[in-house]
Amino acid sequence: MTTHLSDTYTDRAAPAAPAREGVSLAPAHRDQERRSQDAVQQDARRIVMEHLRAVSPAVESLAQNAGTLAGWGIEMATRLIAGQRLLAAGNGGSAAEAQHLTAELVGRFDGEREPFSAISLHAESSAVTAIANDYGFDQLFARQVRAHGRRGDILVLLSTSGKSPNLLGAVTAAREAGITTWALTGAGPNPLTECVDDFIAVEAQSANAQEGHLIALHAICRAFDAEVRRRRQEEQR
Repeated sequence: MTTHLSDTYTDRAAPAAPAREGVSLAPAHRDQERRSQDAVQQDARRIVMEHLRAVSPAVESLAQNAGTLAGWGIEMATRLIAGQRLLAAGNGGSAAEAQHLTAELVGRFDGEREPFSAISLHAESSAVTAIANDYGFDQLFARQVRAHGRRGDILVLLSTSGKSPNLLGAVTAAREAGITTWALTGAGPNPLTECVDDFIAVEAQSANAQEGHLIALHAICRAFDAEVRRRRQEEQR
């Protein structure tokens, strides 16, 4: 029996006709899509506004500690002019802020001035990976504090949780070396606020506390620059 090609495809569905280009959506469908997009936009805006409003407690918390921020800036100027060094440490986003602080000191903040010695302890990748590999991540900063720190230096620690073991280890190493320790944390008390020489606990949600830390660092740098400028002007009289 001869089978014809046409018989082979008798039961198969015919291919769908290609969609015609340029055919617009029905008005009702367009309206529904537009309303959906508007709802997404409104929801996103609400989330953004909630976040922005949550920054206020962080700023208020810093305002309540303005005297401490000013004192840190003045003390930093006193010590760094005398030849001491600032060390800074943090994890994740706090590491980025630690590096932001040291960049302001080695570079400049408001205006032209001399550079000062400041090291961010997470930034040297070879040392970081070697120490973490050989001694464990908990010793990451402590070993560098012992290497770079000298009596009279300052160690600034940043942590929203205040619980990071490698920062707590750094405090122990700093205390043994006669290094002053300051901490910027999230809500306190926490383990870090309990063991440093001085601290500011930003009473806000974690992300907003971290944003507050950057404001705090800029405030410290502004006080620092003002004190450096005042001292240099006195020397010229």
